[in-house]
Amino acid sequence: MKQKHVITLTTDERKQIQETASNHTISNIIRKRANILLLADNNPGKPMPQIEMAKRCNVSDITVYNTLKDYTTKGLTHTLKFKRTKTTNPPIITGDLEAKIIALACTEPPKGFARWTIRLLTQKTLELEMLRTVSRETIRSTLKKRNFALT
Repeated sequence: MKQKHVITLTTDERKQIQETASNHTISNIIRKRANILLLADNNPGKPMPQIEMAKRCNVSDITVYNTLKDYTTKGLTHTLKFKRTKTTNPPIITGDLEAKIIALACTEPPKGFARWTIRLLTQKTLELEMLRTVSRETIRSTLKKRNFALT
């Protein structure tokens, strides 16, 4: 199988990659990427197949493919840096809204009910248009976070 991404490293790049691969203070992921780039280099001769690189570096063949693709499309610095995952979604319930929900839970329950339930609080929150949509789990976790018991 012909490799889609052909890697030809310059002497400076090769030196930088070798330093990265031998540095034990850097994470294993980055060192494995550096080893993949060294194995994929065309300068010393014909590079080994990607499946063999994967076995040698103890990674999947997809990791080898993505590393080579990153190098050819985005460059060496992008390939050898730790990729952060995207940030999580912001919380749905802020402090102000949280206070309103807890205050609502402290009031008298609706007629016909002895106490507030998570389901009733969710319905009332939607009726009062505090939020457009909210799940019971969101209300439950909000109350639990403040150690508020409905009993």
